[in-house]
Amino acid sequence: MTQLAYLNPALSPEERTEDLLSRMTLEEKAGLMFQPAINIPGRIVSAETALADAEKKITAKNISHIHVMDGDDTAEIAQWLNRLQEIAANTRLGIPISFSTDPRSGFHSSPFTGKTADAVSRWPEHTGLAATRDIELVRQYADVIRREMLAMGIRVYLGPMADIFSEPRWSRGFGTFGEDPQVASDMVAAFIKGLRGGPELTAESVTAIVKHFPGGGPQLRGMDAHDKRFREQVYPGHQQELHLRPFEAAFAAGVTQVMPYYGMPIGTDWQERGFAFNAPVIKGLLREKYGFDGIVCTDWYLLEPAVVEDLTFGPNGYGLEELTPTERLKVAVDVGVDQFGGDDCPERVVDLVSSGHLSEQRLDTSARRLLLEKFRLGLFEHRYVDIEKARVVGADPENHRLGEHAQAAALTLLKNENALPLAPATRFYTENIDWDDVHAPLTHVMHPEHADVNVIRLSAPYEPDPDGALGDFFHHGRLDFTADVVNHLRELSDLAPTIVVVYLERPAVLADLEPHAVALVGEYGASDRVILEALLGHTPFTGTLPFDLPRSMDAIKASREDVPFDTAEPLYAFGHGLALTTRE
Repeated sequence: MTQLAYLNPALSPEERTEDLLSRMTLEEKAGLMFQPAINIPGRIVSAETALADAEKKITAKNISHIHVMDGDDTAEIAQWLNRLQEIAANTRLGIPISFSTDPRSGFHSSPFTGKTADAVSRWPEHTGLAATRDIELVRQYADVIRREMLAMGIRVYLGPMADIFSEPRWSRGFGTFGEDPQVASDMVAAFIKGLRGGPELTAESVTAIVKHFPGGGPQLRGMDAHDKRFREQVYPGHQQELHLRPFEAAFAAGVTQVMPYYGMPIGTDWQERGFAFNAPVIKGLLREKYGFDGIVCTDWYLLEPAVVEDLTFGPNGYGLEELTPTERLKVAVDVGVDQFGGDDCPERVVDLVSSGHLSEQRLDTSARRLLLEKFRLGLFEHRYVDIEKARVVGADPENHRLGEHAQAAALTLLKNENALPLAPATRFYTENIDWDDVHAPLTHVMHPEHADVNVIRLSAPYEPDPDGALGDFFHHGRLDFTADVVNHLRELSDLAPTIVVVYLERPAVLADLEPHAVALVGEYGASDRVILEALLGHTPFTGTLPFDLPRSMDAIKASREDVPFDTAEPLYAFGHGLALTTRE
């Protein structure tokens, strides 16, 4: 029996793509244009429910791109994805599934931006990697992710974020490489290359979807556009071109997929509609100016709403809310979108083509891009993974060691009044430190009156949002600490010298805390053990701030959302960080 051309690995990806495309029905092509989410059986859905949902997507809707939402055990994830690949292999054309995931290796865990998986190595947030200023470490980080994702059967990474953290209040800034456009550009490029694992996509690559074009940082007052109340993206400093620089670095690094953001630009020469529907941005900038001919995948749920962990999310079709989902879909495809994240309604594409409102030739353009990526990734020959290898790679001690090294390298010593390093014999009183995970021969006292030093871990403040449809997964609002927190630190400092360690998920206002601390440390995702090792002088302090730390909320309110380093007289400026070597 003659082998079908698209199944022949001796042919080029382009030749195989054209052969497969010629064999596909309208319905099969339409299925390529959607990337819905699934849950791993267990915590949220039963195995029976999960399997029925997956079979419907793969067999009835011709879906072959799937977003893996959760899962903690690398072997269980691999086993489940193998099972779904078996279903896909038994469809008419046997097109393998391209599985994607959000970031899984950080400390910030959210069903909307990435759920932390305990079974893989743990790294600081991307702002922490920016704090290291270590481009090679970023490449190594991406390479570790590549190997962990490959072992589980995940071939598409929803990142990196090429956004500039220009608005301190932005709730997603922790996922960026900081406030400086050049640092962000260099690290975005290094990450893409490390994830790819070589000069071109191969069977050993994980492909990156760089996001959120044309830069999601300038959210009005930092309120993220995931929430339908906060659609607006603003440019009071007219810095649209500056926010494109990290994307230009991504294009130069050979990125093959791009995700536009939800935001609706206000007061620019762009259309006042979400970026995925925005002709001057997608067609004019991305496709024409930059000549990008790769895949454009929207952010999630632009067409229809979904329930995510009991919370209703979407549709986020900003500026086009009056249109039907099918009409919004057509607008997005017309401006150059190839795929819709989260949504799974290929019947709408079929209806548009059948009714003559969308040409099959235009559909073929997107299908061709999507199929070509599968062939370049070697998915037809490498759809299944070794379950035991997934377990071994997830538990690899060297990967975990490297992640902890990055956590430590990012730690930023902001202030030190000869308080550090601490002596091992020091009696510690601590708050928000889990001593069960420390495993160090230290004296821990239960009351500050008995301590030689207080070590207090805090997180950057935010305003709870009881009325928010998405819960408190997005931390926004004020960045200064409440009077209760400040007074508590004052009381502790009256009893013993106090060291304050702050998780800088966002650039916190530390001016009121600083006088009550003999040492002040910024961290971006680090374990208790890593932090105590640094305080004791076992690891050096080498990190520097990846953004300014504003002096006050008034300074933040007076700054412009799209202009980096725009808060007046920051308490600590970008690049600040005291060096402290290890104890002799």
